[in-house]
Amino acid sequence: MKIDWDRRTCARKGHVTYAPDDPRLRLRLRAETALGDVWRCLRCGDFVLGEPHGSGPADDAPLVPRGKVLRDLFILRFLAIERAVRGVFIVLVAVAVWKFSNSQDAVRRLFNEYLDVFRPVFRHFHYDLDHSPVVGSIQKVFGYKHSTLLLVAALLLAYALIELVEAVGLWYAKRWAEYLTVIATAAFLPLEIYELTEKVSYLKIVTLVLNLLAVLYIAVAKRLFGLRGGRKAFEEERHSASLMEVEESAGVLA
Repeated sequence: MKIDWDRRTCARKGHVTYAPDDPRLRLRLRAETALGDVWRCLRCGDFVLGEPHGSGPADDAPLVPRGKVLRDLFILRFLAIERAVRGVFIVLVAVAVWKFSNSQDAVRRLFNEYLDVFRPVFRHFHYDLDHSPVVGSIQKVFGYKHSTLLLVAALLLAYALIELVEAVGLWYAKRWAEYLTVIATAAFLPLEIYELTEKVSYLKIVTLVLNLLAVLYIAVAKRLFGLRGGRKAFEEERHSASLMEVEESAGVLA
């Protein structure tokens, strides 16, 4: 089923109407009914009863995202939410690492106490906790220096900040955020591939595939780095999607 992004957005946010000063263009966007004047929505193209939301020169008409542009905006905002959730999670991890670095000895003692309690239970099920990979990894962390843990917390906060900045920029469809997302995501792809060579998991595979798709989609769809005509072609495509400009062109041709 094909999704009508224009009407779906108008149903959620309301229509956007505009009365241009140009008489010829105004005639194409306005009609008279028994209930009163109706104006054509700049997003979905339907005629809406009531006064227009704005008026003035056609060049001052709001550039309303519609069609493919609106669909792209929906995808960008989905990516923005994903970046925001990830950024908040990384902040929480950084705070946990920082708190752990300040109470490392106390946490180690508590862990060893619980380990002593559960060791006989697991031994009953023929599982040796002393040779468990998970327990070994946790004990290895306890051996890290306080300064090393602080550095890890700082790096995590820096990474979280990048993710949150990306989220805000993508939500508002800023071009600089699209560049930042592509560069930052692509920079971590080699690390994700390396992790797969160490140990394969469905989560790692899904994460890698999603990041690859995000990089390719944003770079190609938004014409970054000169792809498909670059910024000039992107702006031309964006303006050509404006109903006001379509109607203006039709009025000139008429």
